[in-house]
Amino acid sequence: MTHDTQNALLEDWTGPFDAPPFARVEAADFPPAFDAGFAAHRAEIAAIAANPAPPTFENTVGAFERSGKLLGRLSAIFFNLAGADTSEAIETIEREVAPRFAAHDAEIHLNDALFARFDTLWRARETLGLGAEELRALERHHITFRRAGAGQPPQVKARLAAIGERLAALGTQFSQNVLADENAFALILDEADLAGLPDWQRAAAAAAATERGHEGKFAITLARSSVEPFLQTAQRRDLREKIFRAWLARGENAGASDNRAIAAEMVKLRQEKARLLGYGSFAEFRLADQMAKSPAAAQNLLDEVWTRGRARALREQSVLQELVAVEGGNFTLQPWDWRYYAEKRRKAEFDLDEAAFKPYLPLEQMIEAAFYTAGQLFGLTFEEREDIALYHPDARAWAVRDREGRAIGLFIGDYFARASKHGGAWMGAYRDQERLDGEILPIIVNVLNFVKPAPGEACLLSFDDARTLFHEFGHALHGLLSDVTFPSLAGTNVASDFVEFPSQLYEHWFEQREILRRFARHHQTGVPMPEDLIDKVIAARQFNQGFQTVEYTASALVDLALHSTPASDDLDIVAFERDTLARLGMPEAVAMRHRLPHFTHVFAGDGYSSGYYSYLWSEVLDADGFAAFTEAGDIFAPEVAARLKQHVYAAGNRADPEAAYAAFRGRAASPEPLLKKRGLAEV
Repeated sequence: MTHDTQNALLEDWTGPFDAPPFARVEAADFPPAFDAGFAAHRAEIAAIAANPAPPTFENTVGAFERSGKLLGRLSAIFFNLAGADTSEAIETIEREVAPRFAAHDAEIHLNDALFARFDTLWRARETLGLGAEELRALERHHITFRRAGAGQPPQVKARLAAIGERLAALGTQFSQNVLADENAFALILDEADLAGLPDWQRAAAAAAATERGHEGKFAITLARSSVEPFLQTAQRRDLREKIFRAWLARGENAGASDNRAIAAEMVKLRQEKARLLGYGSFAEFRLADQMAKSPAAAQNLLDEVWTRGRARALREQSVLQELVAVEGGNFTLQPWDWRYYAEKRRKAEFDLDEAAFKPYLPLEQMIEAAFYTAGQLFGLTFEEREDIALYHPDARAWAVRDREGRAIGLFIGDYFARASKHGGAWMGAYRDQERLDGEILPIIVNVLNFVKPAPGEACLLSFDDARTLFHEFGHALHGLLSDVTFPSLAGTNVASDFVEFPSQLYEHWFEQREILRRFARHHQTGVPMPEDLIDKVIAARQFNQGFQTVEYTASALVDLALHSTPASDDLDIVAFERDTLARLGMPEAVAMRHRLPHFTHVFAGDGYSSGYYSYLWSEVLDADGFAAFTEAGDIFAPEVAARLKQHVYAAGNRADPEAAYAAFRGRAASPEPLLKKRGLAEV
């Protein structure tokens, strides 16, 4: 390169795995680097569009795939940092650069000369002698151009570009507002307030308080891994209510971080975009390019599961209300009570509670369990590397190798919550796999938000935490095992209602006896989880499934309804949410998993907008898909694992997702395993 070598971002990255030079990168490096990246990509696109030679696959699609390398790697490192280790400086740059990326993308995909070359190739595709992956790359690019507005009248393209910029700015602000609200609140407690909390939870709360400058106190933060255990164990009902209300109010606190107007404007802009592109609603536009194909298909699945889940949740609610009465409580069960009384019920019915099994699920052993499973299924090995400087001391790196010992990628794990990290859990890529001009190995990161333990203490996970770790590692494997030529088809660049299939499928292995027997060991003694405790855990798999089904499905139904309804100028998203839940008959003691003012899946970008149903759609696939292993009588059946790797984890977007699933399973998916898994088959 001939860039300014004073800026580490513009140098060749020559360390192990060509990892980003995190240790030498400063926030101030990004603006000039982005200037260079945008300029380079703009020049590359101009050269493709102005090429006087007739379009060929190589001089158009191939050249397009090769363009933007510098900008792509800059955006990968920046936006991963903005999520996992942000700062005031990073947030300022993010607000400035997000609409700039949207404008740049519009400039490319609304370029008439460039689109004409792709369109010419698409119309002649059957005469070009293309291979299957080449044809898929051409198809996906042509679809992307069309859905961006290519071929529309100039005034429509101009408006679409303006909408894209505004949505990018609003989505960035929405996400930053949620983080601000999460960091602004902590429930500070004294020893006398901790009745019911086990030792591990007290230690974590003490560490959180110390981190926030409250030495000798205890703090419950708005991280899910802090709130939910407190709601399960705290005897003080008033404190449960206080933390729960703060948790639900994220994004709805009047002031600079209030997201209500932002979300309403985003919905209106999305609906306008859909109309400009000829769709009746944004949901129609969004789902046309997903497995579901239409809002009606997603709605049908959600309705069936909602009806069954709601019926079960109402029965669960009645049982918990009886438990309140038995204990002398003179109140109606509320959302901040559910987890507390459900935990009591689980203890009574299954002789099982969180405190019993959590000591057997330390983070280190769950990481090893996830790695072991990948080894058994796909022949992978993981070697921790301490010679690679990362972006935060909590982040760790592992070299990943295949059966033959060849390096296939670098995996980064970042497991603990902190003020500089957005909430939730996700997989990201600092670099995608490709082999367009030689083998490029992926660099994949899992970001989670477990409560960091006190120094010298083990990080003990709940079953949900451990399942989340497996879930995100399933996404990571989708990136690490990618084996495609074109970067646009690599890894998780697939339909959003298919992308959750590999991750949700991977969750199944965590709950298998073979994994629990090997890795569920007491963090102090190393003693395996007792067999009778494993029996209880397995017997309780479907416990509280009505609640879990309703809190998720309610969020998906509200999201789909919001983006299917014409947006009025005076849209009130909180009123819309309330009215939709009333129409659905939401049980009064259950709250949505994600309320609209802090629903980052839907409003921090367009990734899951009108697509939160995707988790349920993919659950049909994962439940049916894991049945292939149980039918084979071996949870690591080599022939099934080989098909799974070939057609799913390694395939990226080489094929239509329905065809990819059928190639793995030998048929289309059946919804029955999903209903059985959730205990809803007979409801």
